Amino acid sequence: MRYRSYVVRLQVIMTTIILLIFVLFLISGAGNAETIKPFTTPLPVPPILENLDTESGSAHFRLAVQQGSRSFFPGMNTNTFGYNGNFLGPTIRVRNGQKIKIDVINTLKENTTVHWHGLHVPAKWDGGPRQVIEAGESWHPEFTIRQPAATLWYHPHGMGLTGEQVYMGLAGLFIIEDEVSENLALPKTYGFDDFPLIIQDRRFFEDGSFAYVQGMMDAMHGVIGNHLMVNGVIDPNLDVPKGLIRLRLLNGSNSSIYHIRFADNRSFHQIATDGGFQENPVLLTSLLLSAGERSEIVIDFGNDKAGSTLKLIVTQNPGYQFEAMQFTVIDTQTKGAKLPDQLTAIDWMKESKTVKTRRFVMETMSMGGAPMRMGMAPRRLTINGKNMDIGRIDEQVKLGTTEIWEITNSSRMMMQLPHSMHLHDVQFQILDRNGIQPPPEEKGRKDTILILPGERVRIISRFADYTGVYMYHCHVLEHEDKGMMGQFEVID
Repeated sequence: MRYRSYVVRLQVIMTTIILLIFVLFLISGAGNAETIKPFTTPLPVPPILENLDTESGSAHFRLAVQQGSRSFFPGMNTNTFGYNGNFLGPTIRVRNGQKIKIDVINTLKENTTVHWHGLHVPAKWDGGPRQVIEAGESWHPEFTIRQPAATLWYHPHGMGLTGEQVYMGLAGLFIIEDEVSENLALPKTYGFDDFPLIIQDRRFFEDGSFAYVQGMMDAMHGVIGNHLMVNGVIDPNLDVPKGLIRLRLLNGSNSSIYHIRFADNRSFHQIATDGGFQENPVLLTSLLLSAGERSEIVIDFGNDKAGSTLKLIVTQNPGYQFEAMQFTVIDTQTKGAKLPDQLTAIDWMKESKTVKTRRFVMETMSMGGAPMRMGMAPRRLTINGKNMDIGRIDEQVKLGTTEIWEITNSSRMMMQLPHSMHLHDVQFQILDRNGIQPPPEEKGRKDTILILPGERVRIISRFADYTGVYMYHCHVLEHEDKGMMGQFEVID
């Protein structure tokens, strides 16, 4: 994969420093805690959130943001946050064209928001920093789904609060279905041959509490954990039937880049990117996801014997490798699922139809405004030299137009920081990376994109249906919280 060289360079430059951080946590924290025997805990599958409207064809959901606790290690309880539970949240499943209402009740003792990551919604219901839900208050967004089948997600997005609240457990999947997804013969029985995998990393203090403490290295690289979780469990096992299995992968970490493969290096097919199906399945043996990115893949267990096992291997930048979970094949057969040659037809946006090119430079600056150098504490994480100011509109976009956004990561050789760019409201397509067309696994609808040091990426977006103020930002959550974020307004 073309990003492996970057992972190697980053490992050479930064491994010693980050290893020291990890060693300190391993010595003083829960890295030495007693653990449950690996691959004996069943993988929990988030439940589908109940639709309270069973008659009109619309959907009405209730989502409580609450405090709880979870035992990640024997004899230790960790304080957590969750939606309708102690950790993470239920899967919201809706259909294109459906009207939905969500009652969000904040029972925390602090403010929060709920951002519908990847959803095309009116600005007032976006759930960004402008839509604060104060402690003890509620929020009642109502909108109509206007986009094709996709695996999206929801999480908090308050000013300066996003990283810690996601770390505490606030995240869940948001699945859209449509005629295309319903008519394809893909695996689609949720919890039987269609599984969500929310992959995250955490570090812990000695008492089992989350070690979300931001030092200089965390501000630069994000808070990187030394324990990996899938759906909120360390080292889970998933029993799977023989046949085709669909996995909806979310990199739900605060900052980590995950390189994902199977232990036997078997191939699989990617069928969807962030915003929905690709036109054709893409054959891969590994996949790279930065924080916030999603991918749907189909893997074949049809030739595996009942009782055989397979590990999912996740390599976390800068090079730490985890056996993230285990699949155990059971003596049950999936029925009727197959992988079609064509999945959908994508309305590809044309560069010739664009009205404007905007340029964005993502850079880490020192306190005095100079580019970062090794050993200097980062004070400003900027886009086009500016920190986030909620009272400032950075860009104005005309409703109904198509634009190119050119995004550059200007990190220097001695302080190579990967960034990602997430745009609210729109799904974009990648035109090129440093003038080269994207690889097949990146051809499709996207809302979050990894941008490596020195890279220049061009994306194309169409701004339709809604006016109002939306966000664009780095999805390394510690970068976002430190101000690597801006606002664009869609105007008539």
